[in-house]
Amino acid sequence: MITSASNAQVRRVVQLNTKARARREEGCFVAEGLKLFGETPKELRERVFVSEAFAVDHAADLLEDTDFEVVSDSVFEKMCDTKSPQGILTIARMPSYTREQLLGDGHRKPLVLVLEDVQDPGNVGTILRTAEGAGVTGIFLSSRTADVFAPKVIRSTMGSIYRVPFRREENLSEVCDWLKQRQIRIFASHLEGTNTYRGESYMEGTAFLIGNEGNGLSDTLSGKADVRIRIPMEGKVESLNAAVASALLMYAAHDQRAEREKT
Repeated sequence: MITSASNAQVRRVVQLNTKARARREEGCFVAEGLKLFGETPKELRERVFVSEAFAVDHAADLLEDTDFEVVSDSVFEKMCDTKSPQGILTIARMPSYTREQLLGDGHRKPLVLVLEDVQDPGNVGTILRTAEGAGVTGIFLSSRTADVFAPKVIRSTMGSIYRVPFRREENLSEVCDWLKQRQIRIFASHLEGTNTYRGESYMEGTAFLIGNEGNGLSDTLSGKADVRIRIPMEGKVESLNAAVASALLMYAAHDQRAEREKT
């Protein structure tokens, strides 16, 4: 049993939790909690740690076929990003995808999100989770978008991090050109949109551009859109939270496509 906070494995977990550079260099991240342990594919699990109390209560039934390290309760708390840890955490290898994989498997038209500098980890995690529910085939993220492997993002995805293909890209304008070459129509969520988001068709290949929480989309990226669309606002509200706006657009496309499948 690991009982020292200076243990090399403990220090490694802390580094992976707190430093994006460490995550990038190792190609690993920390998935904390029982649900994320269960959601992490076995082929991506590198190492599993459990607290002493968790091992006593659950090792026999939950970890029967899993190799794991037991850590004293006090040291385990130091390894965790949450204030009330559940007693289990997984070091997982990062999944990776090609651009083509973000367009789906060919059984349905691509439905893609392009996130430009969305910086709140909770927003990014919620967008990933909602994307799975809405049938999004993939997500492109700018280099300044929040790290998808940060602890808060991982928790917010509730496991969708393993099922929604995504890629971080240095040049989203070039990505838009690449999408257009594949007959994907690009829509920018924009305050100056001429049509509301419900006034367009998303039955063919579709990409939604989502901008930064404070500044919206850059002029350069919004200029790549085929159509600018807006979400109607009442009262004095100028815009919605990035995750909420994304959800509205994703489900507008989802609902249109679901209606076609019924006929």
